[in-house]
Amino acid sequence: MNAGPDNAAARKPTSGITRMVLVAIAAFAFSFSLIPLYRIACEKVLGIRLERTAATGVANAKHADARVVTVQFDGGVNSKLPWQFAPNQLTMTVHPGEQYKATYKATNTSTRAIVGSAVPSVAPARASGYFAKTECFCFTAQTLQAGETRDMPVRFIVDPNLPSDVTTITLSYTFFKNDTLTAKLAGTAAGSRAAP
Repeated sequence: MNAGPDNAAARKPTSGITRMVLVAIAAFAFSFSLIPLYRIACEKVLGIRLERTAATGVANAKHADARVVTVQFDGGVNSKLPWQFAPNQLTMTVHPGEQYKATYKATNTSTRAIVGSAVPSVAPARASGYFAKTECFCFTAQTLQAGETRDMPVRFIVDPNLPSDVTTITLSYTFFKNDTLTAKLAGTAAGSRAAP
């Protein structure tokens, strides 16, 4: 009769270990099921396709490397701005996804310092969302002293997702005279000349 409680006591540690092992196995299995569950939730519930694997990423990278796009450069000035402004290169062949640098040359042909602001445009219009400028003289106003010539860089990347039928992109800039900043610059120069 006394053997009953002892047997129950001996079984308790074994059943606790069994439960812990079962919980560990269940947690391990649940963690592996998260990936397919996430994929199902994204694709079936949210409508997001998750087909990019390492292999497809490499394939897409090779496809992007094989593709080339011609970028044409154009530049001009508004009639109120006495500058000469033109690209240093007319075209460039680029691989989407890689960064490139182009330069424009600007010359102030007047006898006084002038501030100009460049307005960019990309053609065709539907390519503008796939053309990213990472550095550009158009981000800030540019001041050229009388007779000064300066090379102005633009760094850009063509998005690999650019529609396949777009093979040529034109990047164009028009420089306008910034009347407000030019007047402020002239006032500052006049004040410094008047100072003893």
